[in-house]
Formats: sequence, structure tokens, C-alpha cells
Amino acid sequence: MQQKDFTKGPIAKSLLSFFFSMLLANILQQFYSFADMVIIGKGLGDTAVAAVGNFTTFSFFVTGFVMGVTNGFSIVISQAYGEKDFAALRRAAASSVKLCALSALFLTGIGLWCLHPVLHLMQTEQTLIRDCLSYGYICFGGLAITIFYNLLSAVLRAVGDSRTPLLAIAVSSGVNIGLDLLLLYGFDSGVAGPALATVMAQLVSVAICGSRLYKMEEFRLGKCDFICDRKLEWELLRNGVPMALMNAVTSVGCIFVQGCINGCGIAYTSAYSVCNKYLNLFMLPGITLGFDVSAFTGQNFGAGELERIRSGMRAAGVVAFASSLILGATLFSFSEPLAGLMLAGREAVGYTSLFLKLLAVFLVLLNLLFVFRSCVQGMGKPAVPMYSGIVEMAVRIGVIFWGLPVLGFAAAVYAEGAAWAGALALNLAAYLFCLRGKETVGTDGKSAAGETKFRL
Repeated sequence: MQQKDFTKGPIAKSLLSFFFSMLLANILQQFYSFADMVIIGKGLGDTAVAAVGNFTTFSFFVTGFVMGVTNGFSIVISQAYGEKDFAALRRAAASSVKLCALSALFLTGIGLWCLHPVLHLMQTEQTLIRDCLSYGYICFGGLAITIFYNLLSAVLRAVGDSRTPLLAIAVSSGVNIGLDLLLLYGFDSGVAGPALATVMAQLVSVAICGSRLYKMEEFRLGKCDFICDRKLEWELLRNGVPMALMNAVTSVGCIFVQGCINGCGIAYTSAYSVCNKYLNLFMLPGITLGFDVSAFTGQNFGAGELERIRSGMRAAGVVAFASSLILGATLFSFSEPLAGLMLAGREAVGYTSLFLKLLAVFLVLLNLLFVFRSCVQGMGKPAVPMYSGIVEMAVRIGVIFWGLPVLGFAAAVYAEGAAWAGALALNLAAYLFCLRGKETVGTDGKSAAGETKFRL
């Protein structure tokens, strides 16, 4: 059995074994995203890198919404798994599929319709628009594949299966890179080739994750599981929508920053695109810890094991701090070679190098934010992370608006650090308040959690 029951056994061992499997999967996922950018940069130049980066900033508004919804659905499933209520688990999984199918239709239309006007709103250079549209229309056209990959991988993580997502990412990474090279250099496809390669690689991931879930007895869905259940659908949406809005609101701040950066010329735009790629790469331990903590907290909250949650958070905090020190030292020491790997222009390389040095200092805030935010989500409090997303957006916009004329490109990374600090403070306070609140219900952790745990 590949899935892990987080309600039993040594806490640190359970968290770390899941963490390293998921970390490798996330590294592979970022590797082929990173490889896309390297192949595009070396094959098509800095302008193409800037075009893809502009699209990516907007696409997170949609894909971030998707990730929030599917991760919220997985919280409900992980709590049902912790309770060992497999009938509820199957009904939750079936309803998640229905809701994701509807979301795919809606969000695909939104993405295709809004792409062109949003690019103009972001002050995207006219020379970049054509490549942005070529790349973006293909990615949004395959959005349904992205949605179901996120759902299936989130459900697998919710029941403690980290191996299948790892296998899916390993296979799809090879497919993606192979198709990148074939389409870009063999068929001279321009930026449309890497976009098509990404969609096809995600389809491979969907097939692998779906096959694994089909073989798991807990997920043998019947017709009765798909019967409309308004109460269950509300529970799923209650967890999924706030998390989706959190990501969407956060992305609004990123779009605003991108617009301000674009107004300063292509050197700024190219540098910021590469900085975001490195940020996505070096935040992987934090993201992985977030997935780890979310599954761990959801299962233990469903089982009423509050003390295990507290002990798990201590272990996760140590890992978050240690990884930020190691990766921060790497960023600071090798900032210029890393910048030169994807960029050729001297000015853009200098801006990127400065961003990476400062990012090394702020990385610990981001890692801890992922840990505490995911714990609060796992305890069934999705509204708090949503409010923290609003804080993150407001701080990011304020710092870039006032700081860019004074600090130059460095304002972009100060905006990130300040935003993470504000969001972390809110989620940390919510975590402490939630645990203290449960303790006041009763001295027994199980009975206290039982007052508010997963209900269908």
C-alpha cells in the first residue's frame, strides 16, 4: 500500500519520508519548467523569455485559482481518510470531479477571453504581445488537463501517496523536454512548441495519477457516489473557494508588480521573468512542506489528534528553517552565474543577480509561511489564508508602487519579503489561536477536535 496514514507511527519519520518524495517530484516539475525557459532563452532569445514570463504572471491568476480549489477539496478528503470514513471519502472524490469539470469550462473561457486585454493592462511591450498570445492560448486551451492533474495529485497527497505523483512528474518531465527540443528545433515552432509540450506532458501525468487512483479500493466510485449532495458540495466549496481566492488575490498583486516592472523597459521585464523562475525553484522545499503539513494536519484533525499536529509543526518548522539556510547560501553565492544561465544582456543579468542575493535573506519567511498557512487550512480554517492573501497583495502593491522609483529593481524583492512577513504573521496568530481554542473545549485533544472536525 503506497498511501500513508499520518495518524499513526513516528511523526518526524512520517513527515520526512513524505517530504523527500514530494520534494523530488516538485523539483522534477520545476526542472521541466526551468528547462522550458532555458530552451526558449537559448533558442529564441531574451525577448521570448520576457514574453513567456509575462504570460506566466497572468496565468497564475487562473492556475493559482485551480490549485487553491483542488487543494481545498483534498482537505475534505484527507479529513475523511483520517476518520476512516471511506464512504464519505468516495462521495467527496466524486463531487470533486463534478465541480472540477464545471470549473474547467468556466476558467478556460475566462483565460482565453481575458488574456489579450490583461496583457495590455500589464503594459506589456508590443514586441512581446504576439509570443505571449501564442504561448497563452495553447496553455489555456489545455486548462482542463491542468485542472484534473492538480485534482488527482492533490487527492493522492491527501491520502499520503507521494510516490505516484513522483512517478508521474518523472515521466512527464522527460516527455516535456523531448517535445520541447523536437518542436522548437525540429519544427521551428517558436514559443508555441514549448506550450504544446507542457500540455501534452501534463496529459501523461493525468493518465498515471488516474490509473493509480482507479486501482485503490477506497476510490472505487459507483453511480451512487455521484448523486447530487448539496451539503457535501458546500463543504468542498467552503474549503476550496477561499483557498482559490487567496491564490487569485495574491496573483493580482503579482500582476500589478509585473505591470510596474514592464513600464521600466525590456531589461527589467526579462530580469523579473527569470527571477520568478528561480523563485519558483528555490521555494520548492516550502511548497513541499506545505503539501506535507496539509495532508498531515487534515488526517490528524479528522482523527482528533491535536498533540500530533503540534509535534508535527515543530518538526516542519525545523525543516523549513534548515532548508532556507542551505538554499539561501546557494542563492547568495551563485547569484551571477545563475542569472547568466538564462539571460545574455549584461543589464538584465545584473538586476537578476541583485534580486537573488536579497531573496536569500527573505527565503526563511516564505518557507515558514507555507508551513503555517497549510496547517491552518488542514484544520478547516480556509478563510484565514484567504485574508492573509489580501494582506500579501496589499503589502506587495504598496511596496512596489512607492519603492520602485526610489530603490529601482531591488523594490521587486523587497515587495516579496514584506508581503511574506505580513501573511506569515496572520497565519501564525491563527495557528496559535486555533490550537488554544480547541484546548478550551476539552482537555482531551480528540474530543476537543471532534466538535469541529469534518462533517458530512
